Amino acid sequence: MLSGFTLIKAALLSAAFLFVATGCAAPESFGGSRASAVDWASARGFEAGELAAGPFHLLALMRRSARGSGTLSVYIEGDGAPWMTAWHPPRDPTPLKPIALAMAAADTAVAVVYLGRPCQYLAAVELATCDPTWWMERRFAPEVLMAYDEALAQLKVTHGAQRLRLVGYSGGGVIAALLAARRSDVERLVTVAAPLALNEWVAWHDLTPFAGSSDPYLEPGYLPSGVHWVGEKDKIVPPGIIENFVRKKGGRIFVMPGYDHECCWARDWASLIAKESME
Repeated sequence: MLSGFTLIKAALLSAAFLFVATGCAAPESFGGSRASAVDWASARGFEAGELAAGPFHLLALMRRSARGSGTLSVYIEGDGAPWMTAWHPPRDPTPLKPIALAMAAADTAVAVVYLGRPCQYLAAVELATCDPTWWMERRFAPEVLMAYDEALAQLKVTHGAQRLRLVGYSGGGVIAALLAARRSDVERLVTVAAPLALNEWVAWHDLTPFAGSSDPYLEPGYLPSGVHWVGEKDKIVPPGIIENFVRKKGGRIFVMPGYDHECCWARDWASLIAKESME
């Protein structure tokens, strides 16, 4: 655990990352627990599963209309429940509003999988054994990336897929970008409101960096074909952070007028996918 000044700075950083605006339309409330998310997803054709990957058990919600579709679309959730105050992290990181899940449900691709983050959607007994640093300063640590690498390999076999389309919301976009930089089977990278230049984002907020976490901006080489969405009014991840990332790493950026960190990605995702494909 952190202590003293470092704890305060890290808490402020995490709070800035997790507090979201609530002033505009948001997805219906179906988060906060595994049962709620699974029930909501099941009504939309998703089957629930659990992937044992590294030290984690990741919730996987899977929907497919045919096996062997070639490309598997994998959505990675954001960092989860907000901090109550800058000094009080959530005891359970399960998202109250699983925006990436709502986005996955709006995607009409043949094969779609939603993945939770480490320590999300766990029963109380399991959560008690999950180190809180996995949803604090170690959320982008090598162990996390290795676990997602393992999870993606399992999903490809299960779905008979050859290629991956990775879609990440907020912190999930950071993980998606880091995975895309390391794997040769990612044909498309899509991020939404993700602090892709992580160290620059930390400096912009004048906060303490995540210890042991990787920064997509510093990964060698260019990434696969990438599309990066950001809200014009996003005060958590401002457009300039992603613009700098795209200038160095390539890809396309869409700055959405009127959108912020939360609004209105889930509501409009189906039309945004169509917009992306036409440009």
